[in-house]
Amino acid sequence: MNLPVLAGTCSTVLFALGMLPMLLKAARTKDLASYSLSSLVLSNVANAVHSVYVFHLPAGPIWLLHVVYVLASALMLVWWLRYRSESHGRDARRPGTAWDGSSNQSAAAEQEAAQ
Repeated sequence: MNLPVLAGTCSTVLFALGMLPMLLKAARTKDLASYSLSSLVLSNVANAVHSVYVFHLPAGPIWLLHVVYVLASALMLVWWLRYRSESHGRDARRPGTAWDGSSNQSAAAEQEAAQ
């Protein structure tokens, strides 16, 4: 294996390992509030466009690296949408809970007392 391919393989493995903690934490906590929808969508669109370029290159470590980026970005977007809708569904069924998950029991109590 020549030096550039070895370097590309090592960097691909390191970049993929670097993404693992983010993905594991997102899967475990289901907390993706710190990610913006626009950023996740833009990353996925950019990956789709960049795929045209990458997959016209000779097969090599860059293909694997790009596939890892595509899968990680897509997974984060799917999880962002899924976990957001799940948390909104729970909040809608739980009276006294605001859209952000915080309790608004005192506001509800004040409204009832005013009536």
